[in-house]
Amino acid sequence: MRTRPGARTARAYPARMTQETHDTHGATANQGAAADEGTPGAVEGTPETGEGTPGADETAEASGVPDTGRVPGTGGEPSAVGRTAVVTGAGSGIGRAVALTLADAGWRVALAGRRPAALAETAGLAGGTTLCLPTDVTDPAAVTALFDAVRDHWGRLDLLFNNAGTFGPAVPLEDLSFDEWRTVVDVNLHGAFLCAQGAFRLMKDQEPRGGRIINNGSVSAHAPRPGSIAYTATKHAMTGLTKSLSLDGRRHDIACGQIDIGNAATEMTAAMPHGVPQADGTLAAEPVMSATDVARTVLHMASLPLEANVQFATVLATKMPYIGRG
Repeated sequence: MRTRPGARTARAYPARMTQETHDTHGATANQGAAADEGTPGAVEGTPETGEGTPGADETAEASGVPDTGRVPGTGGEPSAVGRTAVVTGAGSGIGRAVALTLADAGWRVALAGRRPAALAETAGLAGGTTLCLPTDVTDPAAVTALFDAVRDHWGRLDLLFNNAGTFGPAVPLEDLSFDEWRTVVDVNLHGAFLCAQGAFRLMKDQEPRGGRIINNGSVSAHAPRPGSIAYTATKHAMTGLTKSLSLDGRRHDIACGQIDIGNAATEMTAAMPHGVPQADGTLAAEPVMSATDVARTVLHMASLPLEANVQFATVLATKMPYIGRG
C-alpha cells in the first residue's frame, strides 16, 4: 500500500455486512458508481472504475490525462475541519478520487465499500482522517450498520456521496437475464435508496440538524449507450430519487444534488480510447477526462452552505460524443 507522509492511520470497523460472492457484475459500495456509463459490461467501480481492476494506469496513459486521484490546490475551499462525509464505492475510481479530495480539504471521511483491502489502500493515500467501513449497499442491515458506525464514531454526518453502482453485462437486450437486470437495479437503485435513507435519518435527527446528499447520476440519464438498458433505466431513476430527496429534505435542512458524469478516466473507461460501440453500430475511440475534475466539482458542491445547492451538474470530457448527433 502506498502511503503519504503525514497520513493518519485509518480505523477499520468490523465488517458487519454480507460479502458479495459475484465479482463480475455484482454490486456493492466498493464498486462505485459508473463514471458515466462505463463501457457496457465493465464492472462498475466508482464511476467507471471496477474497483481494483487492472487498467487504470493504461487509461490515463492512453488519454494523456494524469489521474492522480486528488485535486491539487484545494486549500482555497471554505474550511471543512470537523465536517464528516460518507463516500460509497470509495475503493477505486471516482469514489476514491472524491474521498481523497475531501480528506485533503479537511473532511473526516468514512470509506464504504465491499473490499476491505481496497478501502485500506484509499485510506493509506489519504492526507486526513478516514474510517474504513466494509459495506454491501444492497443489504439493508449492512447499510444501517454503516450509518450507525458513523454516528457512534463522529456523532454526526454532513455529507453522503452516493456513488456505488454497476453497469451490467454487455449483451443484447433480448439476452439479458432477469437476474442480471435485478443485480443492476439492486445496486444502482435499491443501494442508492438505502444509503440515502440512512443518511437522511441521521441528518434529520442530529443537532445541528441537516446535511447534504450528492447522488452520482450519469449522462446516461440523458443519452443512453447501446446495450445499456438496465444501467440507463436506473440512472433515470436516480434523477427521480434526487428530486424527491430535495423536496422531502427541505424542512429538515437536507440538501440533495446530482452530478452526471461522462467519460472520467478510471478502470471502467479503459477501453474508450481504443474504441467502444456507438449508436450507429460502429466502434469509435472516445476521449476521457481526469477523475480529479469530477472530485473538484463534488468538493465545490459539498462546500456550499445548506442555504445553497447545486441541483444538477454535468461534468464530461469536452469532446465525447454526447451533445448533438455524436
